[in-house]
This record gives sequence, structure tokens and C-alpha cells, in this order.
Amino acid sequence: MGIFDKIFGKTKSEEEIKIEEKQLNEGLEKTKQGFFSKISKAVAGKSTVDIEFLDELEEILISSDVGLSTTIKIIDRLEARVSRDKYLNTNELNKILKDEIGNILAENNTVDLLNFAPNTDKKPHVIMVVGVNGVGKTTTIGKLAYQLKKEGKEVLLGAADTFRAAAVDQLTIWSERVGVPIVKQAMGSDPAAVAFDTVQSGIAKNADVVIIDTAGRLHNKQGLMDELSKIKKVMSKLIPDAPHEVLLVLDASTGQNALEQAKHFSAATQVTALALTKLDGTAKGGVVLSIADEFKIPIKYIGLGEKMEQLQVFNRKVFIETLFE
Repeated sequence: MGIFDKIFGKTKSEEEIKIEEKQLNEGLEKTKQGFFSKISKAVAGKSTVDIEFLDELEEILISSDVGLSTTIKIIDRLEARVSRDKYLNTNELNKILKDEIGNILAENNTVDLLNFAPNTDKKPHVIMVVGVNGVGKTTTIGKLAYQLKKEGKEVLLGAADTFRAAAVDQLTIWSERVGVPIVKQAMGSDPAAVAFDTVQSGIAKNADVVIIDTAGRLHNKQGLMDELSKIKKVMSKLIPDAPHEVLLVLDASTGQNALEQAKHFSAATQVTALALTKLDGTAKGGVVLSIADEFKIPIKYIGLGEKMEQLQVFNRKVFIETLFE
């Protein structure tokens, strides 16, 4: 029995488990080859952790976009563990690394999810999705809508990115593919008005989840950040604590640039969860650790490809086991 079976066995079918396990293995293949193959070579034949190895490990972590501060933290913890546990061989070193990487992911408030449906009695559960253009924001919304519908939830989409006709068109295509309704207005309409109408419609339709797309212009434009605040304020007139979730979508393949985006959006709005896309296209999956360590914001979803089914809830135990296989 694998780690997927142990964790998801009661909530997913055997076929679903096999598909997700395959997706994650394939999606993390580049990171595993770039990161862990280098570590294996670095520790080969060593019976102790010396300065030479630590320098090499630092270089491997940084080149995988783990980030300097997180890299230093891992190495400091590694040294402390080695001095206490008396490292003897490669397997033991891998176990120590695995433990410390797991600790960093555990410290960012991530809750290991078993499914996509929000664990709440509030209807509708309102999710506002933010992020710059090109990170896969609209695609992530479509995939999330698909997964929620598959779990039996009534979903409503809101096309509040009214600055780009392509954004509204793309979300409309996703709504048709998934088979969920969408609220939209003419290009150039007030995004806050679209969000208001979407939440109002969600209440009327007794929807389980309302997902609001927002404009993705560059994160250093103050106007965009002011707009996000306005959207939140307008929705709260209908549901006082809406949005219940602000989901920031980041492209993992951009490495440290994703970290910069997270800084700007976290400063401008109360980001409550992260979705990391395009993990399948990068060897720099170490940015997951860097983001987790710096922001303490839960990672909720990971994107492993373009297909509708290739979005998974983030489960750190499964993620780490897959990395270290």
C-alpha cells in the first residue's frame, strides 16, 4: 500500500488514486531529477557531513530556487540533527532532509486536504482569485470548478477581469467545458459590479461555491491593488465575511519571481491560500519550500499540466513522499 492509498483510501476510488499518483510522479519528475539526483551524487561515498558537502548542498538548494534564507535554515537544521543523531550513511541523510523539508511545509499552516470542497457550512463559499497575467489563473479557476462539480458542488463563476476581452472569453470557454454557469458583463465594466452581481446570483441560486476571477495586470500597479480592495468591500455588503478565501495563483516555473509576486499581493490584500501552477514544467520546484517558509500561507492546490483533471489538492505528506521516492 502506497502513501496515496494510506491517506486518500477512504475518500477516493482505487482508480482515482492511481491517476493522481501518476500525475504527481510525472509532474515532479523534473524537480526530482534536478534536485535529488544532485544530492545523491553529493552524498555518494560520504560517511559524515563535512564543509564540502554543506557547500555543495547549499548550491543545489539555491539552484532549485529554494531561496537563500530557506536554504540556510535547512542547512542549520541539518547540522544540528547530524551532530545529535550521528549521520552515518546516505539513507539516514535523506531521512533527515526529508524530515526537515516536511517541518518547513508543516510550519506554513498548510492543512493536508483530502478533497476540493470547502469544509464549511457557509453557502455560498466565496473565493476571490488573484495573480498576474500568464500564471495560469483562469485555467486554475476552470480546473477548480471542474473538481468541485465532480464532488457534487454547485459552482458559479464570475468574470471580474473586465480589462481583457480574452480573459472573459477564456473563462466563458471553461464554464462551457465544465458545465457551470458564469456571470459576466461587457468589457470595461466595473469589476466590483461584476463581483457583486455574481455573489448576488450565487445567493439566489443557492450555489455552494462562487469563484471570482480578477484582473491580472502587473503586481506593481497600485490601481490593481486598490481595485481588489474595492471588490472585497462590495462583496461584503451581501455576505459580511466574503470573500471567505483569497487564492493567489503563482507560476512555480518563474522561481524567485513568484516569490516577489507573493510579497506584493500579500501586502495589498489578505491572501489566505496559494495555488502553484506549472510544477510539471520546471526543475525548480524548490520554490514551493521558499514560498511556504517565507509567507506561512497555506498551499492549497498544485497544477501539474494543462488538462482539466491536472489540478490536485496539496498534501504535504504525499508531496514529500513523492519527491523522495
